[in-house]
Amino acid sequence: MADHMDVGRLRDLIDEFLAAAYEHHRHQDLPALCEQLRLPQPPPQEGHSKQRLSASLHACPDDGLEAVAEAVLESQPLTAWERNRLEDVLWLGRPHVRIPGRTRREFAREFDLSGHLSYPDRFMALLGQVWDLGDDLRGSWGHSAPALRDEIQRHVIRFQEDWTTEYLFEQLHAFEAPDPRFGHFLEGLASPTTLPDEQAQRLFVDLANKHLQPVGAQLRLEGEQDGYPLFQLVQFGQGTGRRPRNLIFATLGKPDIRFTSALDNDIEIAERSDQVLVYDRPVGKNGLLWRELLAWWQETREISDPERATWSLYDRMHASLPPESDGQKNLFWLYHNIYREDLSAVPALLPEIWVHWDPRTVRERGALALQNLRMDFLMLLPGNRRVVLEVDGMQHYTRKEGTLPDSAKYAATMAGDRDLKFRGYEVFRFGHDELRDRSQARPVVTEFFRTLLERSFNDPR
Repeated sequence: MADHMDVGRLRDLIDEFLAAAYEHHRHQDLPALCEQLRLPQPPPQEGHSKQRLSASLHACPDDGLEAVAEAVLESQPLTAWERNRLEDVLWLGRPHVRIPGRTRREFAREFDLSGHLSYPDRFMALLGQVWDLGDDLRGSWGHSAPALRDEIQRHVIRFQEDWTTEYLFEQLHAFEAPDPRFGHFLEGLASPTTLPDEQAQRLFVDLANKHLQPVGAQLRLEGEQDGYPLFQLVQFGQGTGRRPRNLIFATLGKPDIRFTSALDNDIEIAERSDQVLVYDRPVGKNGLLWRELLAWWQETREISDPERATWSLYDRMHASLPPESDGQKNLFWLYHNIYREDLSAVPALLPEIWVHWDPRTVRERGALALQNLRMDFLMLLPGNRRVVLEVDGMQHYTRKEGTLPDSAKYAATMAGDRDLKFRGYEVFRFGHDELRDRSQARPVVTEFFRTLLERSFNDPR
């Protein structure tokens, strides 16, 4: 689940930071500060530093504010209170999992902290990264107010029986915290950075999942870190549970593949490598976005100009589409045309994607042959969701160039769909006729992708 990014609130918070930051910077420092914060350059040296910084922020478009906020978090000294307010706005605008207050409280009542308290410094470091421990608070009359950090050190670390876990969560305001922050806390509690003990990690994850699964979530194994398991909070029951390692797409023919290391799943295109694209970089929790695919293309093809790289990548992928399929070509063109102003922020639409691969032909494999070896399009979305798009022409259900119905071909197509769905893929099919005419197809395609992306980035369920 994600809410839309509150750009107004984000702009106000950045403005608050800049209003305080100007006091520590001279006029000649402002260009370097704006560059560091990914803001437009300030206007010429007129007026106060504060006015110049405000003008720079005002010139920043809404779609650039997220990068500015990230730069502030990465490079500027902030109090925990300032950091958390900025993070909460950013995180609420991204895909996240909702965890009701009752689930949090019932989990806390059963959560035994003893495993984590075997590593007190790591545990306190996690609390300081996620919560406001009051380190920056001052009492009245200039006297220091007791910080929550000191209270936790005394009542949780030194005298472990003083506070229950539920009471600790109360003091952290964990029960009413925004969902993304509580989710980060759970991931941190399961992390080897906090708990370098695999048995203790798995005991904690089992307990957490006991409470998370009834609300459709889980801490799922996603890899390893320093030899320990690494868990990620995900929406339960969505996606494949795995991240792709090799994406073979935009193929101009069947790839000639061999393993250079079967143990590590390292593959090599033995012949005609120029006819196949292989994306072999890690795919993150937000799926594969166009900007990530473009960055890979620029680096591997050594193209420094982003615009030239964009057109060359588009042309290369378009060239893989079947010449006789106007429907596929229109779907591909319309997607990139509809999102042309915001292409970097949307998922890549990968054409002619190999889902299965078999060195033998279907005729050689016979009854054991895999169905639907190659799909028309694939999109990798948040939560490990894999969405396959198919454009069905007459070849899917006829033979002899469309003159005779073929129920066996149709049955094989449906069997392939079922297999993909059991593996966690989502399959959407378009009739070729509804995409044949580009102008008539535009509203159909626009509504489909609008709904798909809204539900993917705003509510993965």
